[in-house]
Amino acid sequence: MRLLLVKTSSLGDVIHALPVASDIRRALPEAQIDWVVEENFAEIPRLHPAIGGVIPVAVRRWRKALFSAATWREIGAYRRAVCRPASADFCSYDAVIDLQGLVKSALLATLARGRKFGFAAPREGLAALAYDGAVDVPRELHAVTRNRLLAAGALGYTLDALPLDYGIGAPPLRATWLPAGEYAVLLTATSRADKEWPEDDWRGLGMALAATGLRCVLPGGSAAERARAARLAQGIGRALAAPAMSLTELAGLMAGARLVVGVDTGLVHLAAALGRPTVAIYCASDPRLTGVLGTGPHLNLGQAGRPPAAHEVVETALSLLAE
Repeated sequence: MRLLLVKTSSLGDVIHALPVASDIRRALPEAQIDWVVEENFAEIPRLHPAIGGVIPVAVRRWRKALFSAATWREIGAYRRAVCRPASADFCSYDAVIDLQGLVKSALLATLARGRKFGFAAPREGLAALAYDGAVDVPRELHAVTRNRLLAAGALGYTLDALPLDYGIGAPPLRATWLPAGEYAVLLTATSRADKEWPEDDWRGLGMALAATGLRCVLPGGSAAERARAARLAQGIGRALAAPAMSLTELAGLMAGARLVVGVDTGLVHLAAALGRPTVAIYCASDPRLTGVLGTGPHLNLGQAGRPPAAHEVVETALSLLAE
């Protein structure tokens, strides 16, 4: 059996879909799984041993140059990758599962040969027109659970005996800039300003963690985020702003951490997926549907319009360290 999963973005959404691959590996051990994902996040499904082929796309980039010959060459290459001729190892997928539920992901699914499945009530209603089979999954469930139920319904297995398993691991990072000893990772950067936590609160948290002997490491994606991380690290003391890193390197950084604390960003979900003790800070979104969900110690604090107070985050972080 050959299966194609379509989950392109964002980083947190891709991580939320990883347990689907683990479920399929247990329920259908002979299945071969490919995954369609945005090029910037392709490192994540490659971390999962059940994923045989990762097929990158660049929908975000393609939209900006839709009339470019290079864009259409890349779209053609994608189509060939998911629609191989009969002379290849296979001529169609047994199932193509759109875990995203958007028009763009449904269009990507339609370019693949095979029976298409998706949510009966996808995030964008028009996406449902692309599906040969629809699975009714309650909207009020956590995103991880919704993904798992969709795949189970499409492929005919149940989740009763399948524990939550993201299926990924990473060796602890070994880098010359990372000092020896135990450390905590503070994920202070996020994609929206209303999801940020106040800098004074980060400094208070960092100093509380430093008092336990931990050194705080603050990554940042963009130059502006790394500058902010450097400013915070200077105010914390014994803290370190990390250099630019790949997703694989970031996974290694968090894999070796005693604790990860972060705002609502994809990396905080990666920490939870790796089983690290994780505290997620929510300031502008609802953690009931997309909060961190892992097999290790983890807690979601705050909600839309009601960010957690600094003392609440400090107390929670220290309690996870004590476990």
